[in-house]
Amino acid sequence: MTQSSPVIPTIAETTHRAEQILDSVDQAVVGKRHALELVLATVLAGGHVLLEDNPGLGKTLAARSLAQTLGLDFARAQFTPDLLPADLTGSFIFDQRTATFDFRHGPLFTGLLLADEINRTPPKTQAALLEAMQERQVTVEGQTFPLPHPFHVIATANPVEYEGTYPLPEAQLDRFLTRVSFGYPTQEEEADVLVRRMRRQHEEITLDAVTDAAGLLGMQAAVEQITVEDSVVDYCVRLTAATRDHAQVLIGASPRGSLALLLVGRALAVVRGRDFVTPEDVKAVAQAVLTHRVTIKPELWMSGVTATSVVHGLLDSVPAPATAKD
Repeated sequence: MTQSSPVIPTIAETTHRAEQILDSVDQAVVGKRHALELVLATVLAGGHVLLEDNPGLGKTLAARSLAQTLGLDFARAQFTPDLLPADLTGSFIFDQRTATFDFRHGPLFTGLLLADEINRTPPKTQAALLEAMQERQVTVEGQTFPLPHPFHVIATANPVEYEGTYPLPEAQLDRFLTRVSFGYPTQEEEADVLVRRMRRQHEEITLDAVTDAAGLLGMQAAVEQITVEDSVVDYCVRLTAATRDHAQVLIGASPRGSLALLLVGRALAVVRGRDFVTPEDVKAVAQAVLTHRVTIKPELWMSGVTATSVVHGLLDSVPAPATAKD
């Protein structure tokens, strides 16, 4: 059965809907507007997000709230050392009534999957998830099953606790379009969280859907209509290439990094109400797009040099173009 083409909204309609989504999620996740913009822009660009942050900073809440506002089916998979690939993909179960094997879908068959603590499960299970993210399908016992469309993954990881974990290698990190951190709230924002909890008088937060799966596909199609000036394309390429020539970098970002800068920057421009991409859009997404694609030389790990500091320095040193829309 062929899938009908989505109804493509105008850029203004897409921006308005994105603002509604962010305003709704803001009710649950306090004071993290820019990080939420990056997460939403990643989804609108058709990609997956790695939320890497300390426990208790709203990663799970953000994923669930975004799924509710987008009107997507939501599933959560808790990644543990004993999680098997079949626990994600599903498996064939023998039905004694019909004497046949029926396929039971795993949690991958959803609109938005929260892969919680992805670095706590062995590489074989990580690979099963990453294959699904890339191919948008799973293969079990030689049979291929397409995943729902749209399908997005928000994975979480704890960056400070390494005992009993299986860190994702750089080649697999590259499959995530962005890596986003929320960080600790200010004291005022933390007080706001407490006040909102007392007003609700219950723990759960339920948000109304702003759109649905078909509406999200339409928004993604609208983002694809955005053209980008050659000077901004060149800026994306020069920024990414500069990571490969940096004296403190062992492995720089691949051309996939340039493409990610372009795609997420384009989506962020729409989220912020523009039908064109500026160098400031590229700068706004550069940390989320490039840091997990840069490997620092091992001898510098104890010197305080990080991928974040390298990308920050490149944003200052690589000249940005002046676009015609500036």
